[in-house]
Amino acid sequence: MDSTRERSSGSTSTRPPGRRPAWLRGTAGRVLALAGVVVLVVVLAVSCGGGRDGATAVPVLGDGPDAGVDGVRSASDATGGTLRVVTGEIDSLDPQRSYQPGVWNLMRLYTRTLVTYSSEPGSTGDLVPDLATDVGTTTDGGLTWAFTIREGARFENGRAITSRDVKYGIERSFASDVVVGGPTYVVDLLDDPANPYAGPYQDETPGRLGLAAVETPDDLTVVFRLRTARPDFPHVLALPSSSPVPVENDTGADYGRDPVSSGPYAVTTVDPETGIVLDRNPQWDRAADPIRSALPDRVVVRTGMSNLERDQALLAGSADVDVSGMGVHAATTSRLAEGAGGEVPLADRVDDVTSGAVRMLALPTDVAPMGNADCRAAVAAAIDRRAVQDALGGGDNAVRTSQLWPRALAGGPEEPDPGPDLDAARAALTACGQPQGFSTVLAVPDAETSIGVAEEVSDQLAAVGIDARVTPLPAASFYATDVGSPDNVARNGYGIVLATWSADFPTPSSFLVPLADGRSVSAVGNTNYARLTDPALSGLVDAARRAADPGPARTAWAEVATAARATDAYVPLVETRLQLLAGQRLRNGVVMQPYAGYDLATAGVR
Repeated sequence: MDSTRERSSGSTSTRPPGRRPAWLRGTAGRVLALAGVVVLVVVLAVSCGGGRDGATAVPVLGDGPDAGVDGVRSASDATGGTLRVVTGEIDSLDPQRSYQPGVWNLMRLYTRTLVTYSSEPGSTGDLVPDLATDVGTTTDGGLTWAFTIREGARFENGRAITSRDVKYGIERSFASDVVVGGPTYVVDLLDDPANPYAGPYQDETPGRLGLAAVETPDDLTVVFRLRTARPDFPHVLALPSSSPVPVENDTGADYGRDPVSSGPYAVTTVDPETGIVLDRNPQWDRAADPIRSALPDRVVVRTGMSNLERDQALLAGSADVDVSGMGVHAATTSRLAEGAGGEVPLADRVDDVTSGAVRMLALPTDVAPMGNADCRAAVAAAIDRRAVQDALGGGDNAVRTSQLWPRALAGGPEEPDPGPDLDAARAALTACGQPQGFSTVLAVPDAETSIGVAEEVSDQLAAVGIDARVTPLPAASFYATDVGSPDNVARNGYGIVLATWSADFPTPSSFLVPLADGRSVSAVGNTNYARLTDPALSGLVDAARRAADPGPARTAWAEVATAARATDAYVPLVETRLQLLAGQRLRNGVVMQPYAGYDLATAGVR
């Protein structure tokens, strides 16, 4: 897994239990929170329709806070207009090269995959068929997966999308010398270590049979033969990196300049000054696409904007939606508290979500004295999560967590909210042979918020005699080479690593395996920051993977999380909380939980 950037997206998200943001408290005269559902007390002048099949509605007072989390914000099936999107830097428009959830959201407009995330309110973390007729079938516990492509799907050039186009798109991820930057799950799951596949650009197989692990017996059938069973393999296929690419239009490393559309819109302009323009794809057939409503006539994306610039554009009315997945900047919350916002109060235009990004301490077990479980227990017992939460700006920005499990992911272990226990910390230090404490290095990304958290943690540990020297490291290389290299961590004595972790898709295995399975340790880009290599823990991972039924599988993964947490090799602190601000013209706004933003596949404008 490579989802280690310090970002607050790429994961499931929903508003967790707990206090509402300060600027939304005291709104009982306008909304009533009952059983987790926001109910308007003020009678609207018009009723709101439900999605694309509902009646067009223009609320007088807006839909209220959190309307898009489990429902539809300003529901409307009206077509036309230009949807104005803002975001930060975009890594690539090439579906096999992007690793930004905000860009993956954008790609829902011009790429399709065999399966994708639902656009139904409150269910956007669920997989549904897209190009395929179902979410895949397996008869051997997830080792072999078969899909049938629905008829009627075409590229923007008018050619029908076939199974071989899906296969070719997946093959591009194997060309690590040309197509770089995107997820590599398909490589790990489909490659043959004894005879590695080098990608389509070096494929000299007679007749170009291509990647042997993907079979295309006819135009509409594709079969995947995995190296190991993966019951959650369809989630891998929901990533844009598994979208089809027509071989005749592939321009290699330049493909992102003019990607060929398989969705309702086609990229017509890519310019660093004017932005990205997407116009309707005349070859798209609504009847062959059950996911996308394609309401606007055009989508214009302004890129390279800072967090504050994006907020200002939304507040000023020059933007409709921000897909960066970062939420509003802390400095913007005061504007939200003012309550102004034209015909709809600002507070009514906000959806509050948790991002799925968990900030935690990793205690590398191969760096002394963290190889001793009691020394790790001393660190864990001394932590004051409430103080960490305060250092991040309070409950509006972070939710305390003590478990290795995102809050929006159902089935996790019971989560207590323990406070610091300094007596227990001192007893653990004595048990590990360090009664006076010890010294270590606390590695942290060189970012203001991370350094603030690290300094707070260092002060807490000092209270029991643990001297944790805060060492900021370049944010650009922090995960890839600084703490992503076990040798570098051991060489520099990084006994504590402050990391932020989020999964690429909303499954327990996507979150837990990279952190806790000893077989995930790698020499470069390592994500098992604590270097947990316990065979018993890996055995629990295998047992969880063998559990095909959802109920037993969740229970098995919860056992993995509980066992990993019991080692104190990871000390979860908080999960990032975001406020999404909808532009005043935005219609049919549905919070896309995996991407922590409004779903562009359903969005329209007034």
